Amino acid sequence: MKTKKSISKKTILIMVGFILIAAVAVKLINNRTKTLSKVYTYDKDQPVSVQAITLKNDYVSSADMFAGTFEPVRETKVSAEIQGKINIMFVDLGSYVTKGQPLVQLDNSLLKLQLQATEVQIEGLQDDVNRYTILAGADAIQGVQLEKASLGLKSAQIQKATLQEQINKTTIRAPFSGVVTARFNEEGAFAAPGMPLLQITDISELKFTIQVGEKDLARFTPNNLYPVTADTYAEVPLHGRVVMIGSKANMGNSFPVQFLVRNTTDSKIKSGMFGKAYLNETSSEKGILIPTSSITGSQNQAKVYVVRDGKAVLQNITVSKSLENSSVVSSGLNEGDVLITQGLINLFEGANVKIK
Repeated sequence: MKTKKSISKKTILIMVGFILIAAVAVKLINNRTKTLSKVYTYDKDQPVSVQAITLKNDYVSSADMFAGTFEPVRETKVSAEIQGKINIMFVDLGSYVTKGQPLVQLDNSLLKLQLQATEVQIEGLQDDVNRYTILAGADAIQGVQLEKASLGLKSAQIQKATLQEQINKTTIRAPFSGVVTARFNEEGAFAAPGMPLLQITDISELKFTIQVGEKDLARFTPNNLYPVTADTYAEVPLHGRVVMIGSKANMGNSFPVQFLVRNTTDSKIKSGMFGKAYLNETSSEKGILIPTSSITGSQNQAKVYVVRDGKAVLQNITVSKSLENSSVVSSGLNEGDVLITQGLINLFEGANVKIK
């Protein structure tokens, strides 16, 4: 009897286990069905909404433009020539300083005491020289005593001049007029020779450097003036004189061309600003002008999407020139082609498109 009861209990437990497993499986299947129904599935056959323009082949005329960066002509880190504690810093960040203006005062109290001691020594030696001169003239002393006193006086005078020079160097002055653009130390700190204390930047004149391809390099002439603008102050007319044409190309096979630009009277143009230089002559060429934003890929392998038979087709193009937000295409597109300009995110080769 016990055996039959135990067998029936085991059977019931097994059946309950199967029922629980089946219930969990059904629940998981139902959850998966609900989740999948909520997941968005992109339909590749559904048309993608885009904006497009019909291209025209025409002559594109503009002054050639080259982007570059403004840099200061003169910039230096001011440091002490002798060591000492910083007593006073006369200027702060943004202060305008003139050439020779005191910037930092180092502690020179010990040097001044040494100078006073040397001046007392000189005074005594001068008296000795005067006295020995009279005695030597009367043959009262040997001439060697006068010579020793004279040499001692000269040595003391040299020591005085050395101390005076060291005292002068405790007042650190501006090497040229400019603006304090960095402050590396504070009052009470210890200054050592070669340790930078301040940075002075002169932006009354600026260097403007552009990168030019080898084909355009010969179009720039040393000492010639060219129109220059700063991106932030495009309305302010500037002129740059070519002071350097690079002799070695960089990694991108372009050459640096540097201009010297006189800043505005209120120094609007700052170091690090971006700008553009323009060639005086204009150029015209046959081509198609398209928005630069419609180009995908790199500059060497530029591609665009065009619409053909209601589908997006990826087309290789050749860009001959960049003009602000537009590009001139010399090959790869024809007049009458429909170019997709917006809605490129969801596009792919062969996608159905709907032009807004």
